[in-house]
Amino acid sequence: MVKAERIRIYDVARMAGVSVATASKALNDTGRMTEETRARVKETAASLGFRPNAMARALTSQRSFTIGLLTNDTYGRFTLPVMAGINEALIDQGVSVFLCGIEDDAALGKIHVDAMLDKQVDGIIATGKRIDRRLPVDLSNLPVPVVYAFTQGPDDAVTLVSDDALGAHLATEHLLDRGRRKLVHITGPESFASVSARSTAFRTLAGAGASVLHGPWSEAWGHEAIDRLWSGSDVPDGIFCGNDQIARGVVDALRERGVPVPEDVSVIGFDNWEIVSAATRPPLTTIDMNLKELGREAGRLILELAEGKPVEPGIRTLPCKLVVRQSCGCEIFAAQAQGRVTHEA
Repeated sequence: MVKAERIRIYDVARMAGVSVATASKALNDTGRMTEETRARVKETAASLGFRPNAMARALTSQRSFTIGLLTNDTYGRFTLPVMAGINEALIDQGVSVFLCGIEDDAALGKIHVDAMLDKQVDGIIATGKRIDRRLPVDLSNLPVPVVYAFTQGPDDAVTLVSDDALGAHLATEHLLDRGRRKLVHITGPESFASVSARSTAFRTLAGAGASVLHGPWSEAWGHEAIDRLWSGSDVPDGIFCGNDQIARGVVDALRERGVPVPEDVSVIGFDNWEIVSAATRPPLTTIDMNLKELGREAGRLILELAEGKPVEPGIRTLPCKLVVRQSCGCEIFAAQAQGRVTHEA
């Protein structure tokens, strides 16, 4: 098989009827020329299937067009949707992502950071599995910009997190709109900042005395919580769970007791982890943390920083949304018109 000859910028310039220098400036959106000339060069490059040489591009721009992504969420529950959003933000800019998983190993983290710097990445995005813990590696005073997404960053950094309080507010509001009045929140350990934010928002709507049960982030805890609640006389008619795994355990435990969902008890999860939420029977109404959008924003901001543009430091909170499925009933309520609710079959 004969290897196809690589299309070069000289070919683009010749076909477009311009100099090589003009072709280069047109493709890099630099230099002064008419928009007609710039468009003609780009159209010619596209029709010829021209792909810029990465090394030459890096030399002329003094950038590597790679971004490092560092995470201790090696299971991928939170990192995968964040990475999908980062890729969407970067791919059209010709930027690649260099992913490194570090577990919770500080020594491994340093090795990967050094490797990223050796590869001359244009910046690093740090992400993790909770918003109130830093990665076990020092990312301060690096020669490249750093953006933190779904993990804790220093005060002078750009940090992106989901709005846990809004998510809990939407969930509780939906239960109340469904006519549920005996509400319970079954959630994770009190040591998590997200648990505190969601519990506070839940009680703001459900009442200061509304019950909040803390336990592990597991289906087994969902089962155990139902056993506790149904051992008493005042059982709830609406349950807001701290994640989808707890919610699936809750739904399974209610079914085993012969309690129909959503007829007698409405259940809402948190995370919109579709491998769990869509597979639960009935499928879970849940809160989506918009992690993909969070990743897109992280990608956009790291590019701006890499290009030397000013970006205001601090915590940026992105909204969550309610995804309505059958565990609360299928009706769409008024907030859908405001774009905060998605309805899925």
